[in-house]
Parts: sequence; C-alpha cells; structure tokens
Amino acid sequence: MLKGKTVVIGVSGGIAVYKACDVVSRLKKLNANVHVIMTKSATEFVTPLTFQSLSQNYVVSDMFEEPKTWDVEHISLAKKADVFLIAPATANVIGKVANGIADDMLTTTVMATTGKVLIAPAMNTNMYRNPILQRNISILKELGYNFVDPDSGRLACGDIGEGKLASPEKIVDAVVDLFNEDKKDLLGKKIMITAGPTVESIDPVRYLTNRSTGKMGYAIAKMAANRGAEVTLVSGPTNIEPPSNIKKLIKVQSAKDMYDAIIDNFDENQVIIKSAAVADYKPKNYSDKKIKKSNDDLIIELDRNKDIAYELGKIKKNKILVGFAAETNDLIENAKGKISKKNLDFIVANDLTESGAGFGTDTNIVKIIDKDGNIAKYPQMKKDEVADVILDKVKSLLEK
Repeated sequence: MLKGKTVVIGVSGGIAVYKACDVVSRLKKLNANVHVIMTKSATEFVTPLTFQSLSQNYVVSDMFEEPKTWDVEHISLAKKADVFLIAPATANVIGKVANGIADDMLTTTVMATTGKVLIAPAMNTNMYRNPILQRNISILKELGYNFVDPDSGRLACGDIGEGKLASPEKIVDAVVDLFNEDKKDLLGKKIMITAGPTVESIDPVRYLTNRSTGKMGYAIAKMAANRGAEVTLVSGPTNIEPPSNIKKLIKVQSAKDMYDAIIDNFDENQVIIKSAAVADYKPKNYSDKKIKKSNDDLIIELDRNKDIAYELGKIKKNKILVGFAAETNDLIENAKGKISKKNLDFIVANDLTESGAGFGTDTNIVKIIDKDGNIAKYPQMKKDEVADVILDKVKSLLEK
C-alpha cells in the first residue's frame, strides 16, 4: 500500500517509545521505506539496534557521530521524507519545533523537511493540559502540522486522563490518511458495511456462531473512510479495534440485531457491502437458565433467520448492493446463484479451502462476479488491497 513511500520517524524520550516499535513494524508491513531518528533520551528506553532491525535502515541518534554516507544526513533524511512522523512526541520536542529550536538530529531534520509532518503527543495529563503546551500545539496546527490526539486512560505515572500515546493502529492509519489525502475518490459517498459473525444464544452460557473474525469487513471500512466515504460499520462481536475515521460504529450480536441496524440506516446510505457472516439459523427456543447436562443427548431445534441480503435486494431500488460468498465447494455456481436470488450488483467470492483465503487470515483470494456473469480473478492479496479492489468496483458503479 505504501510501496515507494518514505516515512521518517522521530522518536523522542518517554515510556511510550516501545509503541513506536510497533508503528515501525506496521509501516514496514505496508511496504513503506522507514528511517528512524532517535533523541538521546529515547535511546535510554529502547536501543537503536531494535529500531534498526525493525526498519532495516541505519538509525540516527547523534548529530556529531561519524556519518555513514557522504550526504549531509539531516538534509538527506529531510528530503527523503514523504511523511515525517514524531511518535512519541514529548512536550519538550513539541515546544522546540513550535519555536524553531533545532538542537538535535530530530528537531534539525523536521525543520528541514518539506514533507507532511504528523505529531503524536505522549505525556502526563497535567503536562498535556498545560496552556503553554496547548499554545505550542495550536501554533503548529496553524502552520499546517498534523496531530494524532493522545488516548485517555491510566498513564505510566499512575495518573488517569489524557496523554497516552495513541494506539499504533491509529497512528499508522493517520499516516496512511496523509498519503491518501489526494485520493478522496469516494468523498461524501455514504457506505454501510457489515462485518464479523453474529451470535445466536442457546442459553445464558452457550451460543451458536461461526469462524468469521471481521478482518475483511473492517479492512473495507478503513479503506473506504481513507478514500473519503462516510462509513457506517455494523459489526458483530470481534476483537478488532474499529477504524478511527469511520462515521458510525454499530455493535450487534444476533442476526436480528444486524437486520434491524441495517434497516434503520438503510435509507441514508448509497452503498451496502454485506461482508458479515450472518448465522443462517437460530435456536427455536431460548432457555433463560443454563441447560444442565443430563444422560440424554441434547437436541436443539433451529429456525431460519432472515436472509438479510435477500431482504435488502427486494427494497434496494437504485442503491448498490454488494454480497460475499464464502464457500467450500462449487464456488462460482453458488456465488452466481446468490447474485440473481438476492439482486446483488456484484459478489465477492472466496474458497475457504484455499490457503491464505477466508476467515482469520490477513490475506484473501477472491473472485468478483457481476450480475452479467463476468468474473474477475485476483491473486492472493492483503485484505486492505482486496478492499481497495472492491471499492474500485463500487466507484465505477457510482459513476454510472
């Protein structure tokens, strides 16, 4: 996704330095070229060797150490940076940058860069709320610097409040957003996406569900929001942090909950992408007390749930409706049957028996089949990349 792009990360001193390791790792997985500059105090928390191993580039920490190339190092890195990220950014570093002080390699390089700058503060709550720090942040925002707001919670010092470094996922999403600022081809489009499994309760302890993790749906939501769409994400139970830039997150449990949430938000959305793995059946009778084990076999009668995509197909009118088909056999035949039955514009089909496809993986192997029967086959790709392929198809239909 970030192939050919360079991110220079300035790491300043604080207990949150360890999170910057995860940021570097995530950016490398997106194929970015990553260079790291550390302040002297940052090296007291994590060694330069750690960042060197993760970034696969030499780490700079001392302005006066013997140069590794004939380039003027801070100017060379400043020129390379498409995005210059400071994470964690201490009050000290923010104050220096806001007031034009360049007395170490990090502040000298950020002063020389013409790339976009993104700052992720991390500090004690009282320091973060200090009016001097807030003035410095305001100065930098007025000058076009970008910020990832810190999270709230328990800090290393024991205080509770604002000041925690934003999660690595949020920081990397913000970096990707900066690269995608010029690619807002879905700006203003309203897209509802369903993701994850549904849960059908048997009793207060037991339930029926499936193996969906929600990774594919969450990837589509993230990429759609990155491309400017106003995203409503209707999600069954997952362990994934939702994208920070979506408009609305609706958490549901059962297939009925998901159907109700979709209907409630149906009119306001132009596109509905049904990537959730919705349970086809639910227990006919729910026991409000735990069913006790006995010497007899337990028989649970099941009733059919509503087929949500089918119901939406009956009322879609001029909306775009995208379905998913996760199959273990007769993939094309089964997927084509769903297109006509459910009035879909196209369906994303994947074979769960293929390695690297289906539930729980970070990759997928899909075929996209439109209502005219045209089939586009794709190789194994990361789910973010698959999401972009799906959204490209949605965009072409919106333009029609």
